[in-house]
Amino acid sequence: MAEPTKDHPGDELLERVCSALRLDLTRTEVGARPPHPVPLPSRLATADLAWASVRSVCVAAGIEALPDPDRIAAAYRSDRVLTVDGRAPDVWSPYSGFFRAADGWIRTHGNYRHHAERLLVGLGLGPGASGDDVRAAVLTLSAGEAVALIAEAGGMAVRVMPEDPRLEARVRATPLLHVERVRGSQPASRSGGAARDPRAPLAGIRILDLTRVIAGPVCTRTLALLGADVLRVDPPLLPEPEWQHLDTGHGKRSTLLDARTDRMSELLATADVVVLGYRPDAVERLGLSARALLDRHPHLVVAQLSAWGVDQPTRGGFDSLVQAESGIAMVETADGDRPGVLPAQALDHSAGYLLAASIISLVERRRREGGGWIVRTSLRRVAAELLGMPRSSGPGTEREVDLTAHTVTFDIDGCTVTTAASALPGRELAAPHRWGSDQPRW
Repeated sequence: MAEPTKDHPGDELLERVCSALRLDLTRTEVGARPPHPVPLPSRLATADLAWASVRSVCVAAGIEALPDPDRIAAAYRSDRVLTVDGRAPDVWSPYSGFFRAADGWIRTHGNYRHHAERLLVGLGLGPGASGDDVRAAVLTLSAGEAVALIAEAGGMAVRVMPEDPRLEARVRATPLLHVERVRGSQPASRSGGAARDPRAPLAGIRILDLTRVIAGPVCTRTLALLGADVLRVDPPLLPEPEWQHLDTGHGKRSTLLDARTDRMSELLATADVVVLGYRPDAVERLGLSARALLDRHPHLVVAQLSAWGVDQPTRGGFDSLVQAESGIAMVETADGDRPGVLPAQALDHSAGYLLAASIISLVERRRREGGGWIVRTSLRRVAAELLGMPRSSGPGTEREVDLTAHTVTFDIDGCTVTTAASALPGRELAAPHRWGSDQPRW
């Protein structure tokens, strides 16, 4: 492996990712620099994290051209350029955000209807309550009390915490990408030893996408962009916001199916890769844990993404909640009081790209070596990575970028949808299908 220079803050991260995935950096310029920083200004190294994450996919896929930093920013901020029939969707619920408690702050997430309903129940509010009602209710409670009540009702909330360097060091001591070969798994993939197409290195690879929200769908969208046959499967009774799927569903088919059906078993038996994005305990209950899948189907590559990591299997979470609890929100505060945010949901997007790079590399290793493989990461681990990177004393100055110059428009069943273009150079996204509109078959 070439010995890189580390003048650019993202180089060290890119080198470690490629080392963990056994990617040969000699085929690309290791120290290649963006023409200018990715325009995602923050105190933390959000821009460098984004650059290294997208570059890891390029290295894994054999794409030698450098990504456009402005296009990376547009991809990471895709919710800001998304329009459906010319209108920008309202992407945040009034029940999602920072709320001041009697002794600090909490961060809530109520974008999904069932989470919003449970949050209101936890706070003793009726279904017609407003965001102001939530604000007033939280203010009467300590942060710990508010979070406990919401969590007991099944809602989503965390305390906003200061950064804890010792804790972050312990988290960073664990692998960013935990790769494991399952011993005794010898069958090669369905595609056998066929050489891959440089333009579509995943052509012929079937990927079962059991993810939702941003990180997992960004991962599988990237795999579809590189030629994979991606089928996203969602439970029939857990609807997805339309805008969210249109923003990350490119190139994939989408179906609704109960995970406990024979049809799901048939899909798993003929898949090459399974991507898991639900809570670890939830996939365990369904018999879909990485180990259970490989016990039944030893040829699989299984990629597991979670919010908090497999050591916290019962906790659900989102990028915004991980930012708040890990200390990122208080690092990014503008006034030392009210918590701040990163310029994009960078934990989600970076986790998605890093997991995509892992899958590309493991599919190739399986082609050469056989075996079954597992790779895991979490939003919490990516947060620790970001907190350990060099940072600035101030939030930085935002470079003026016309994000709309980095978009693509599709006609989807008579609906005009504009989304961020691909962050991978030379690759164009295909239109998303309507959520749940496809049959459960390859």
